[in-house]
Amino acid sequence: MRKIALFALYACLSLLSGTYAQTEADTLRRMKWFEEAKLGIFIHWGIYAVDGISESWSFYNNYLPYEQYMAQCKGFTASRYNPQEWVRLIKESGARYTVITTKHHDGVALWDTRASELSVPQCTPAKRDVLTPFCQEVRRAGLKLGLYYSLLDWSHNDYPNWTRTLTRYAIKDDSTRWQRFVDFNFKQLTELSSRYNPDLYWFDGDWEQTAADWHAAALVGRLRSFNPDVVLNSRIQGYGDYGTPEQGVPTSRPHDKWWELCMTMNDSWGYQPHDTNFKTAHMLLRTFVDCLSMGGNMLLDIGPRADGSIPEEEVNILKEFGRWTTKHAEAIYGTQAGIPAQYFQGYTTLSPDKTTLYLYLPYRPVDQTIEIKGLINKVNRVWVVGNGTMLPYKVYNKNYWSEVPGNLYITVPDSVLDQQITVLAVLLDSPIKLYAGAGKVITSN
Repeated sequence: MRKIALFALYACLSLLSGTYAQTEADTLRRMKWFEEAKLGIFIHWGIYAVDGISESWSFYNNYLPYEQYMAQCKGFTASRYNPQEWVRLIKESGARYTVITTKHHDGVALWDTRASELSVPQCTPAKRDVLTPFCQEVRRAGLKLGLYYSLLDWSHNDYPNWTRTLTRYAIKDDSTRWQRFVDFNFKQLTELSSRYNPDLYWFDGDWEQTAADWHAAALVGRLRSFNPDVVLNSRIQGYGDYGTPEQGVPTSRPHDKWWELCMTMNDSWGYQPHDTNFKTAHMLLRTFVDCLSMGGNMLLDIGPRADGSIPEEEVNILKEFGRWTTKHAEAIYGTQAGIPAQYFQGYTTLSPDKTTLYLYLPYRPVDQTIEIKGLINKVNRVWVVGNGTMLPYKVYNKNYWSEVPGNLYITVPDSVLDQQITVLAVLLDSPIKLYAGAGKVITSN
């Protein structure tokens, strides 16, 4: 308890003294790589891949007994695990960062933690730390490293909740026991920070307790004492840097300045052989550009098997993402949210200086033309990204007596279409300006 109290005191004093206090400039600098990265790959890997069942939730929701769930430890072999190949595929996909589940809600750690006996090295036939070699390969590849960590641990005897219908105790009734669990979390996160110095922590499970109970302020202070620039997701009861909508794409831009959509390729996070409901590469790329158009990132999930092999369907999707992102890199990395949807029937982004408007076409224009409304700027040229072909364009309905801009039409022949999503670049004479009025009536002609 004394240790945690010291952490909390350190956090408070640091905020007052500026030791690790985060100014707006600090935050902008810290988030720069995340804002520019756009695509990350999520990895859910754990004992739940043995029987191909829902990770942790399957025992919490009483779908099967806890003992049966944990018996999967006996089948986690990692016999075909090749971290170098994993990272090669991740980098090939065009992702700039990756996040791996170091420990899910079931409490089974992928590394050789000294805080618990529940880990892959100690409890499975793999008998080795499978996290360290992955982190080493991520660093060699020049990618940013993200570590998923579940704040709650349903297997830990000092954690109050166990299943949806069973609890061990109430925090208010046994603060000493709860403090032991807080100490446990701090010890594991200290191990992760000191060994791997991640660029990002992806927390989960914060909903079960309050920020005060988690000692969230002290925890953030502890993590940033290792790395002042570590990025934290939102799931730490208000102490994170960015929002994490899940599965469904927001219908409007989230209020968070930075955000990331995490999404599965089928309907499951971890490997489930019976789940063959895979989305197509086109569906997932369309979701990706939807995120880009609203200024967000996409964290696309894969679920390796218990032996460490990645399902072929997921490999193919990663490779198709790689083909598409390589071709259209200039319209992806470092871009910002595009123009409002009423101006263009599709998705858009802008270059950092707002002088290039990128148009994403997940469809074939029926008459080989597309339209942009309300564009005040003069257009210097239009070309196909990744192809270089210059495209003809023309403005209609621009009247000399009115400041209302006309309608810009761009010809897009079938010969330049990408097999997934075509991207056009519209170079403007100055930072983009859009008309927001309701039009004009002729009063002089």
